Amino acid sequence: MPQANGDFPKPGELLRQIHDPEDLKGLTPEQLPVLAKEIREYLVASVSRTGGHLGPNLGVVELTIALHRVFDSPEDALVFDTGHQAYVHKLLTGRQDFSKLRQKDGLSGYPSRAESSHDIVENSHASTALSWAYGIASAQRLDKNQNHVVAVIGDGALTGGMAWEALNNIATGDAQKLVIVVNDNGRSYAPTIGGLSNHLNMLRTDPRYEKTLSHVKQALMSAGRPGEAAYETLRSFKRGLKDFLAPQVMFEDLGLKYLGPIDGHNLEQLELTLKQARDFEAPVIVHVRTEKGRGFTPAEQDAADRFHAVGAIHPETGLPVAPSRFGWTSVFAEEMLTLARKNKRLVGVTAAMMAPVGLGPMAKEFPKRVFDVGIAEAHAATMCAGLAFRGYHPVFAVYATFLNRAFDQVLMDIALHQAPVTIVLDRAGATGDDGASHNGMWDLAMLRMIPGIKLAVPRDATTLRKALQKATSDDEGLTVIRYPKGAVPEDYSVIERGSDDVNSSFSLISFAHEDVKSEEDRAQNARIALVALGPLVKIAREAAMQLSEEGNVVEVIDPEWIYPIASDLVAYLGNFDHVITLEDGLLEGGYGSALRDSLSTNLDQKSMPSLSNLGIGSRFWQQQSRDDLWQASNLSVEKVIELVHQGLKS
Repeated sequence: MPQANGDFPKPGELLRQIHDPEDLKGLTPEQLPVLAKEIREYLVASVSRTGGHLGPNLGVVELTIALHRVFDSPEDALVFDTGHQAYVHKLLTGRQDFSKLRQKDGLSGYPSRAESSHDIVENSHASTALSWAYGIASAQRLDKNQNHVVAVIGDGALTGGMAWEALNNIATGDAQKLVIVVNDNGRSYAPTIGGLSNHLNMLRTDPRYEKTLSHVKQALMSAGRPGEAAYETLRSFKRGLKDFLAPQVMFEDLGLKYLGPIDGHNLEQLELTLKQARDFEAPVIVHVRTEKGRGFTPAEQDAADRFHAVGAIHPETGLPVAPSRFGWTSVFAEEMLTLARKNKRLVGVTAAMMAPVGLGPMAKEFPKRVFDVGIAEAHAATMCAGLAFRGYHPVFAVYATFLNRAFDQVLMDIALHQAPVTIVLDRAGATGDDGASHNGMWDLAMLRMIPGIKLAVPRDATTLRKALQKATSDDEGLTVIRYPKGAVPEDYSVIERGSDDVNSSFSLISFAHEDVKSEEDRAQNARIALVALGPLVKIAREAAMQLSEEGNVVEVIDPEWIYPIASDLVAYLGNFDHVITLEDGLLEGGYGSALRDSLSTNLDQKSMPSLSNLGIGSRFWQQQSRDDLWQASNLSVEKVIELVHQGLKS
């Protein structure tokens, strides 16, 4: 990949000529492999600098080229399930500057309507594409619109129940201009599991498939020659095809035409099959076999799928440019394994993200006690209720953004039944660079309304371990633990700590200049409490140090278990003049709002402090760093000091 003076890598010569999908249609068959090679080179060179989803995109290069050559985007709607495989689509639709990929003012890591009319669905939650496609196709049928709708969905996303609900509707046949491309690479974040995976594996490995390909080749060679030999070859091909397609009853019994499996890296075969699907006047499933990470040797050889999404890496070796610091997920993984060794009734549950959420070590040592249910968060939650009914304590580890998909099950199947289930929310709060659909900012407001919930927000490794120990020993209902993305800070010093009872547990966090807390200072100066959750303790401490240097009496308080609101904390805050809450979650309806309600209910007017709440603003935040998002939401040392100064003047 050519580079000049350290500048960001530039696309290859042929790729630079592609400004719109129409430009693809003028390329010769000989140029297409060259284009595919240039795309892969640019992806490796650029994503290795910015980070992003590398493996999924390397696997769909030929498929995306073929889709844009056969269909007419944006008139024909291309809907990418999840969307993390849409980088190639971006390159072919005029977006070839990846220098700020997943950064503020740069390209999103997922499809984005703000970027291009070729992008339809921005939501990067899996298993939704078929419902989108059916809705679009149904609307087009009502309008007598003859354009096509193409849904590209991975075999992993087909483990989600929503996809099968959509298939059930699509099979009615009323959305005639609908093509479903199943991108089958045997992996989502990890090897795909479940009955569908087993079915597709059978198709990939069926020896009749190779025989059928052989018949095709013979037929193509003989088709131009008269005589009985050619006709017999064609008849033989039909018999072989019929034998091979026998296992397709799962799709065909639904009334869906099935084509495949075909080689997803053979452009000629892809275009031929997609044209057949396009011209068929009914919903069609095209089963495409691809290799995730194709063309990048480290990804091809990596069984652990580390290249699904990467940070900055060396493009030659695939090794990280800077080793990752010990992260929250690693602490959880270690402690979960330790607890599992002591408690045989402890089990783990994941929705197709065994390694990303940290259940891999437990699964390796106790494979029968960790359940991967596929991309099916709602099913996972209710399954946990069933496990709890028979005396097990399940720990459902899931990204915070994906718990949104299982709220009804958490409310009605777990909480209503007082099932002893622990939900561990990874990547909670602002995650930043993955954009609007991946920020885990909704949970504190969403879960607040659940009766009986106990929710912890650890601030460091020690409090995470203690929270997990307490949660997994609790047999009286739903417990939730949430922590952010990234590295774990050093443990904070604690001045005082309440009891282990969640109704009285909170910590006073130590910082410099505690000497201002003399009895004389307490009597003469306004008292300020900064109530900070988890990662916001750092900002509160820095603000407290500056405010204390000004002569103010400031205390940093970490509630630790934030729901239910601790009665002892409410009483303690009655001693302060000003209280400011900081949370890495939705400001409206979040923890600060709940604390305000509790203070106003339980304190008399004389004891009621002035209260200001800081949190993430209620909007869909586009890709940017977590620090940028916090700054934009006033989660900063400067804003805390400003609010204190305003309070002192009033």
